[in-house]
Amino acid sequence: MEESGRTRVCSVLFIDIVDYSRRDVAEQVRLKNMFNLVMTSALGHVEPEERVVVDTGDGAAVTFLGDPERALYVGLEVFDNVGELPVRMGINLGPVSLMKDLNGMDNVIGDGINVAQRIMSFAGSGELMVSRQFYDIVSRLSDDYAAMFKLEGSRTDKHERAYDVYSVSKAVRVGRRVAGDQLKLKKKRRSGPDTTFSGTDRTPAQVFDVGTHLLVSGYSEQSVREAVQKLVEKGGKQIGVASHVGGKWMANVSNPATAVEAEVEALGFTHMITGKTREAVELKLRDLIDRGARLVQEPELADGVWTAVCENV
Repeated sequence: MEESGRTRVCSVLFIDIVDYSRRDVAEQVRLKNMFNLVMTSALGHVEPEERVVVDTGDGAAVTFLGDPERALYVGLEVFDNVGELPVRMGINLGPVSLMKDLNGMDNVIGDGINVAQRIMSFAGSGELMVSRQFYDIVSRLSDDYAAMFKLEGSRTDKHERAYDVYSVSKAVRVGRRVAGDQLKLKKKRRSGPDTTFSGTDRTPAQVFDVGTHLLVSGYSEQSVREAVQKLVEKGGKQIGVASHVGGKWMANVSNPATAVEAEVEALGFTHMITGKTREAVELKLRDLIDRGARLVQEPELADGVWTAVCENV
């Protein structure tokens, strides 16, 4: 990240899982694992130094330090792979300050990210909304971009601040997928039958270090399971189950080199779970619930520590 405290104008994509807090812990864990896989895939073409990703618990805020239209690319990529995952998104272009949080992790503050969250709040499940500031810039880059947006009118937040919002239509997203499928078909016809050993079910899965965990990606569920098993034998823990995302099988595994388990403190019938990452706390919480415990407090971040509470029943 660039020097802490510097302010610049960036595009920000804010995304969350719809009604996440209303779901039980097991469903939250399942959806968050799917979300992490989708986001990792969508951000695969954006260089790490060109983005800052902040985990918001029920979603993420991604600040793009390079081309502003990259926020739109990633949003559309999410919709390409989202499947059953209920998400909504908002994009804004505005001033942000880059800094470090209490854990020394990259963080972003400022009106640019705050407005992105409010623009997202105006979207429903499966919708992508953008602010006028973002539209005014991106729509001037090409006629194709301008044609993607539809003015939805003015929206007002709880602070009585008004925003002009634009939507990206579902027809545009469907057309994008169809065009992509047609291009793949044309390439296949031109190249003839594929006789090379590349991208097949027999290809070993790949492992990518994405910071808080390892992403295992392969062309078959079996190849992913084999790679996950090797990581588990080295001390890692699988987070959720393998999922089919964007034409590949993917799974998350805690990094054996950096994984730190959450701690459990027994206070009578109550158990307090604390850890440095939400994933570690959710794993321990799920284990206790599987043993018959009942959730009292969902994982929350306070003073750099994730905390959850459950009790015996």
